[in-house]
Amino acid sequence: MEHTADLRNMAGIYLLNNNKILLLYRQGSKVANNTWIASAGGHFEEWELNDAKACALREMQEELSVTEEMISDIKLRYITLRRTNGEIRQNYYFFANLKDEYITGLVSDEGNLKWFDLDEVSSLKMPYSAKYMMEHYLTTGRQNDKVYVGTADGTGVGFIELAEY
Repeated sequence: MEHTADLRNMAGIYLLNNNKILLLYRQGSKVANNTWIASAGGHFEEWELNDAKACALREMQEELSVTEEMISDIKLRYITLRRTNGEIRQNYYFFANLKDEYITGLVSDEGNLKWFDLDEVSSLKMPYSAKYMMEHYLTTGRQNDKVYVGTADGTGVGFIELAEY
């Protein structure tokens, strides 16, 4: 069996406001099409390979016209790994609070944006790793500020805390 070294590095940011989360119904993408994904996200540019937060902030500004000054408490919360379609996909998931004065009037040329109550999210169609990440976030991750790493194995995604030591 041939092992691949092709990498797809991506970052996404989930914007929260009170008990709601902003999701994008992505259309027209080769990787995540006709599915609910992060508020904004995409592939790393060459100069962002060592700065996942820069990628997430750039994608947020490009896709939503939301700048870092419009959010608070941005945190890296999840990193996932998955081997599929001949490549290794590494996702960095950030969460941040969108300030109240910016929650209305958001648009994206990547698809349709919609605010959901957090308890509605588990029933939505999402990409493989994102679905498991969101399930973990809703049951465990939102109760703390830990960073988790998840590895997909074909039956799900297993998460452990990525402790700093």
